[in-house]
Amino acid sequence: MIQTLKLVFSNHKYFALAVVISVGLFFPLSIISEYIFLKPYLVMNIPSDRAFGFSLIVAVSVLSGIVIAMNVYRIKTLHNQARKMGGGLFGSIIGASAGACSCGPIGFAIISTFGTTAGIATAFLSNYEIPLRLVALAILGFTYYTTTKSLSVECKIKS
Repeated sequence: MIQTLKLVFSNHKYFALAVVISVGLFFPLSIISEYIFLKPYLVMNIPSDRAFGFSLIVAVSVLSGIVIAMNVYRIKTLHNQARKMGGGLFGSIIGASAGACSCGPIGFAIISTFGTTAGIATAFLSNYEIPLRLVALAILGFTYYTTTKSLSVECKIKS
């Protein structure tokens, strides 16, 4: 697995892509989950009782960046073997979106305009955001495993 990471991220474009995706997911998720505040000035606050949720946001963001960059590398490298692509990119998109499901108090204000059913859905997502992020990490971990396995087989990387 280390050889696959070295192969993909030896090209600085893919490393930069992973960083951009990770940061691009981290900031909106942290703002929505109210770990980062923008007004009156930029403040980051992580209460001790919500530290685990914050660490899950960091993990989902970083793993999403790695997995998506690896899948882009795989698609560009194996573009002539489209039938072997599988669902690697699809799995990473599902994992990232499952990790982005927390709405926080902002969601209640916005969703309440859509009625009772939307309010129930928001309450469900807020109450179960940690299990949903754990599921997202599991999906991203499985996608990472299958992507590294396929890259090591298709690119003939020695273990």
